Amino acid sequence: MPLHPQTARFLEMLADPAGGAPGAAPDGPSIEEMRRGIGALCPAVRRELPEVADLRVRGPGGPLPVRLYRPVPAAAGPLPAVVYLHGGGWVLGGVDAVDAACRELAAGTGCLVLNAGYRLAPEHPFPAAVDDAWAVTAAVADDPGRYGALPGSLAVAGDSAGGNLAAAVALLARERGLPLAHQLLVYPVTDTAMDTPSWREYATGYGLDAGALARFMELYRDGAHPADPRLAPLRAAELGGAAPATVITAEYDILRDEGEAYARRLAAAGVPVELRRYDGVVHSFFLLPEIFDAGARAQRFAVRRLRAALAGRTREGGAAWTRQGTSGTAGTSG
Repeated sequence: MPLHPQTARFLEMLADPAGGAPGAAPDGPSIEEMRRGIGALCPAVRRELPEVADLRVRGPGGPLPVRLYRPVPAAAGPLPAVVYLHGGGWVLGGVDAVDAACRELAAGTGCLVLNAGYRLAPEHPFPAAVDDAWAVTAAVADDPGRYGALPGSLAVAGDSAGGNLAAAVALLARERGLPLAHQLLVYPVTDTAMDTPSWREYATGYGLDAGALARFMELYRDGAHPADPRLAPLRAAELGGAAPATVITAEYDILRDEGEAYARRLAAAGVPVELRRYDGVVHSFFLLPEIFDAGARAQRFAVRRLRAALAGRTREGGAAWTRQGTSGTAGTSG
């Protein structure tokens, strides 16, 4: 369908040099400039919750920042938990960038949300980010009482590069015996090929610039094998047994086709999955419900999916997890 008028206005804002949109190398702003400017797109209005706490979780490279959102007072007892991983091409962003969305997810689902920071490239290339994402997820599973989480009632979620990390964590969880309740993947990066029709059709002028993301991919990958499923979940040899999934895509997004291809592969492997494309909108719409009506609808859809996935676990929890080995890469193909 044609660009939604809200999308057209958003793209006009990004075209303004003060709009904060990342540019393609080598002519765009530096990484430091983009990191300073990314806050311009963060929503200013944020929901109040009974508890929002900044914590530190032990990671393989040092303490990791985690912001915990609790939608009801602690006296209500333990709650199912969702680990949320922010986007930014593995190079930009942090917990502040998705603070508003995490508050909405916590309020809507009635679950704890743990907004997890991770090390960024190029200072910390692959697999630092996925190792950190796994460390936070495993920490909640290992010691749910520390966070007020219900044992065995854990989901992962993320947008863009964070969706990539959430998908990778879901594959590692399958391999390592951690039963996740769900994986919510919002316009995720699932491959390294960068050769789909949506990559070609929406390469420039639609918010997420293909040249910029290709640059970020190379900075993050840093020579790693492009078929490593921790980097390219779409290339995993087998997806069967992964957590049930929700995949959200945007029509005018270079990542649309690979996200939808991942949903199809999950379904073909017998993984329960629901794919929903939002027409007329671009990358980032999910995080900007004050700009995009579709963003508000997508957040409500994500809430329903997470609530359904965690339903029945609110009082009794799921199966306890005993940490197994942490080696392996979830299998490769191609």
